[in-house]
Amino acid sequence: MIYNAPVKEIRFVLNELAELTSVCSLPGYEDCSVELVDAILEEAAKFAEGVLAPINKQGDKGATLKDGEVTAAPGFKEAWQQYVESGWVGLRAPADFGGQGMPALVAIAAEEMWCSSNLAFSLAPLLTLGAVEAIHHHASEELKAVYLPRMSSGEWTGTMNLTEPQAGSDLAQVRSRAVPQADGSYLVTGQKIFITWGEHDMADNIVHLVLARLPDARPG
Repeated sequence: MIYNAPVKEIRFVLNELAELTSVCSLPGYEDCSVELVDAILEEAAKFAEGVLAPINKQGDKGATLKDGEVTAAPGFKEAWQQYVESGWVGLRAPADFGGQGMPALVAIAAEEMWCSSNLAFSLAPLLTLGAVEAIHHHASEELKAVYLPRMSSGEWTGTMNLTEPQAGSDLAQVRSRAVPQADGSYLVTGQKIFITWGEHDMADNIVHLVLARLPDARPG
């Protein structure tokens, strides 16, 4: 597959339509600048064109399962290692937990190129970032300290366990239950299906966030 990243068009949208300079001036984004974003876009394009696009077809062939072990498509593990070493995993992850803390606007521009060049690969970091955001906003400080640095660095990946056989994409119909325990934990029961990047050999650990209903939850 040959992919040419539309960097010029993306830069125009960021600067002329999305007001990048205004976004970079928001609290917490002091390290963001137009010049830095230009460099990020150029390097993200190189990764999309030179690393992800060439193995896109391999992703269509899928992962393999043998002797209870799942192996990612050929070239994916090596691409993930390059992705991690380049710091791309933490582009919009919280800076206080090892991420770069870039605005979502900037990260999404880079992610657009990675998704376009290799959607199968790009879902792994996207799901990881979704889990990172959920943990960052809702978990205890103890859990944040354990999970966020490792997920922001790419040492661990993450998933969202949402879909169930009877629910499809209608999450209001989920039946999985989470019953609070005396020690503050939850006893989770139920069945989930279609866990994207739910098992692979690219990272040391995979963190699964499971959507479940509390005993007193309202219908829907």
